[in-house]
Amino acid sequence: MSMSQDAIQTALGTVVDPDLGKDLVSLGLVQSITCDSKSIRIVVERPTPACPLKEQIHNEIITRLTDAGGEDLPPIEVSFVARPAGALDARDVLPGVTNVIAVGAGKGGVGKSTVSVLLATALTRLGASCGLLDGDIYGPSMSTMLGLDDLQPMGHGNTLAPFEVHGLKAMTIAKLVDPDKPMIWRGPMAHKAFSQLLLQTDWGALDFLIVDLPPGTGDIPLSLSQSLPLAGAVIVCTPQRVAQDDARRAVRMFGQLDVPVLGVVENMSWFVGNDGTEYDLFGRGGAQNLAEEMSLPFLGGLPLHIAMREHGDAGTPLKNYEIDDSITEVIEQIAGALARQTGIAQAARASAPTISVS
Repeated sequence: MSMSQDAIQTALGTVVDPDLGKDLVSLGLVQSITCDSKSIRIVVERPTPACPLKEQIHNEIITRLTDAGGEDLPPIEVSFVARPAGALDARDVLPGVTNVIAVGAGKGGVGKSTVSVLLATALTRLGASCGLLDGDIYGPSMSTMLGLDDLQPMGHGNTLAPFEVHGLKAMTIAKLVDPDKPMIWRGPMAHKAFSQLLLQTDWGALDFLIVDLPPGTGDIPLSLSQSLPLAGAVIVCTPQRVAQDDARRAVRMFGQLDVPVLGVVENMSWFVGNDGTEYDLFGRGGAQNLAEEMSLPFLGGLPLHIAMREHGDAGTPLKNYEIDDSITEVIEQIAGALARQTGIAQAARASAPTISVS
């Protein structure tokens, strides 16, 4: 038994995207339907790569089609493709880069660089292509955290070739200056250096470019938001109240720059001892409370773990996924939540009304 395209379309109109709250047909996510007596083939677009809900949507499609057409249907094949980038993405400035996501905080020492590395590597493990830009012009740390010490920068003309390590494309100013030289730059100099790193690196095709920002709410976040449209920002915060106070300022800064905050990550949420016991050193849950107070998504919490510190110092980030299954699950859940929120933000922008005055 087979089904007509109209019947399949009608069945797909009952499959609701869990993130966007509308059915696949009205969202325009059904790219193609092919059916005959041998198979039914459906191609569905996902707003962002690395979305963790593909299996759920796949199973729902199979269920709806089976309910509508009976169990004698030919084999059903469902495939997913990334949704083409819209006009509000980075492609006009960085050809091939779909989503640029800033990772920031209102203060230093909360682990923005650690979170940036974990997000980039986890998104890669979930199937996305990722780049990582060390945007901390004054205190770059990616050379150490990614193990770039023995690599030399390369380029052609005014274009830099990114370092390709751990499945990522990465760039940091630490590889372009004397490592012992302090970065004593005024605002315009920092703006120029950051813009060159961002725009003159040959990033190629990327689903996500993660930008690790310096502490505070100064020149670099402003330069980034002025240089190209951002898909959004992630705020990193530790549980303490003093970190929450500064994180609020970062949230409000991105709001003034018209950059959606995709969520909050609580770093150093708990400490794992050698015996596996968990200790809430800094008062677990503070960043989650902040997210709830400001009506922001809480992406999840990350532990303070000795092995994670060791891997950061050694420049071996992929070994974080060898510590134990629970830590791997936590990291990948945060990255998956970020991918989902990116898709939600894209859909919200695409559906926002436009006003023209003539």
